[in-house]
Amino acid sequence: MRSFRYLVLAGLIGAAVTAQAAPVTYKMDPNHTQVLFSWNHFGFSNPTANLGLGEGTIVFDEKDLAKSSVDVALPLANLDTHVSALDEHLKKPDFLDADKFAVVTFKSTKVESAGGNKYKVTGDLTVHGVTKPVVLDATLNKSGMHPMMKVPTVGFDATASLKRSDFGVGAYVPNVSDEIKVRITTEASVPKAEAAK
Repeated sequence: MRSFRYLVLAGLIGAAVTAQAAPVTYKMDPNHTQVLFSWNHFGFSNPTANLGLGEGTIVFDEKDLAKSSVDVALPLANLDTHVSALDEHLKKPDFLDADKFAVVTFKSTKVESAGGNKYKVTGDLTVHGVTKPVVLDATLNKSGMHPMMKVPTVGFDATASLKRSDFGVGAYVPNVSDEIKVRITTEASVPKAEAAK
């Protein structure tokens, strides 16, 4: 009888470990996500804009990164430089042409370990109707139960560098820098309905 109980208990533990190792889907929190990009302006200043999150999903499997992915949509309607005239200018046809290309998207194609809590996230970035591969250098800040929402949560930071002219947004280069530096921070949680299952 004892051996039977041991086998049942071992099976339950094994199932629990397997369940924990499965990919987990997290929804990115727009209130705790910033997608910042900065550029150099005539050598004098380095302005920054925030592309507010529309929707974002992170699938993360620390044990099997091939099952991990990132899928993000960033509506240009949310673009914010804290200067309303600049917001409007960046949305015009000579820059992002937001009326025609209303959303920036990123869809990962590969997630690889870079050692420790560091990852390389390769994906397709679509800006201004042009899709190009981009690599994000990502850091897992924390993974665990959110103390207020009581659901599994992850937090990541990521950086990248790209040339805006590659996406057909080359106005005023080189006086306004071609290089764009991207910095991202996000929290993403398992939706409560899913976490309750």
